[in-house]
Amino acid sequence: MTGNRFSGKVAIVTGGAGGLGIAICSSIAAEGGSVAVFDASQEQVDRAVADLEAEGAPVIGLCADVRDPAALEAATAQVVDRFGGLDILVAAAGGSLGTPRDLEDISPEDLDLVIDVNIKGTYYSAAAAVPHLRTRGAGAIVTFSSIGGRSTSPVTGIPYAAAKAGILGLTRRLAREVGPDAIRVNAIAPGLFLTGRLQGMFDAMSEHDRNEVLDSIPLRRMPGIEECVEPVLFLASDQSSYITGAVLDVNGGRFMAG
Repeated sequence: MTGNRFSGKVAIVTGGAGGLGIAICSSIAAEGGSVAVFDASQEQVDRAVADLEAEGAPVIGLCADVRDPAALEAATAQVVDRFGGLDILVAAAGGSLGTPRDLEDISPEDLDLVIDVNIKGTYYSAAAAVPHLRTRGAGAIVTFSSIGGRSTSPVTGIPYAAAKAGILGLTRRLAREVGPDAIRVNAIAPGLFLTGRLQGMFDAMSEHDRNEVLDSIPLRRMPGIEECVEPVLFLASDQSSYITGAVLDVNGGRFMAG
């Protein structure tokens, strides 16, 4: 923690009721920000809000499916009404969503789900946020790619790889379009963080595949969740005020861009 990087700032975190999402919300609030938890499950939203309120966070929770642009627009407007504006969007909703890894097991419905939540969901979230960021006169958007969109992975399937690679193109093009409005758009590309579904997927892998993953990480260890949160906070804060259209790889050296 580096102080009050988010004093007076308002942030929306999609996928905010998941383990990583709650950690991001908690950290933003701890540094002076107000946070809005967006997630598709009302039960999970309520649980996340209760946890954050117990920490003293100024928080609002809204059930909003990122595949529904109208719902996102309405929820974003509620955040602006509640807190008086919007400064940050962390588009963390996504993942492989429990879909199969292997080609022969992937159905058209699996492909649609992963593309709709990851790519369309990121696009719809940004489209809902940008008008309010423009009104504010500046802003930051952090999108979520993955090491799976940067290189091949034994853990996730083709739909996930395609979606996370696509988010990088979305990020660059959006950064170019909204840069003149002083809105920065950057992506984070995490490696394997063992929370929730990913823990189960990793545990279900063969010992050979698990060792392959660990042996491919120069730092030779799995990360703590805070090691993903801090890079997100950096990209969302004024510490990265002259960085846009970039992707920050957070994977212990498993993938190194040329």
